[in-house]
Amino acid sequence: MEFKIIPKTNIIPSFNHNTTVVKNIECASYGEQYNEDEITPELIGKILNDVPKGIEVSLCLDPDGELCDICLEVVSDGEWLSLCYGSENTETYFSYNPEYANTVERLEEVDLGDENVYTPLDYDGQSPIPKCQAITDMDAGVKAVEYFIRTGELYPGIDWAYYS
Repeated sequence: MEFKIIPKTNIIPSFNHNTTVVKNIECASYGEQYNEDEITPELIGKILNDVPKGIEVSLCLDPDGELCDICLEVVSDGEWLSLCYGSENTETYFSYNPEYANTVERLEEVDLGDENVYTPLDYDGQSPIPKCQAITDMDAGVKAVEYFIRTGELYPGIDWAYYS
């Protein structure tokens, strides 16, 4: 598989900041799941406020939160932020950190405990998240999360990567 990068752009399409296309939110940080009727501007504001502080949340376009539909997995510890976008029927896209481009080739051969390659983040007890797949610019990360909530699409203001 080949590691490919979608470079960020300075051109961000306009979107309605009052629209919500996410239909299901599962927030491990709050121990709650929210369906479409429970997704309020206050909840969205709380999630966006918590991204730079630390949060683990799944934002899904399917009302039932099914993984076969498009979801954005958001994991933050206040220093690192990992965004994983995809579904069973699409490529999986990761936030990409070009500062750690030199670690991409080492992912398959490195010890999962290597702090030069992996962040302290893990998602739902899975393998640690590579530094090349996590960003430290929390402002851009919050914008990416809001953009997904409002449009259901990848935020073009950060780099993304995927395997093909």
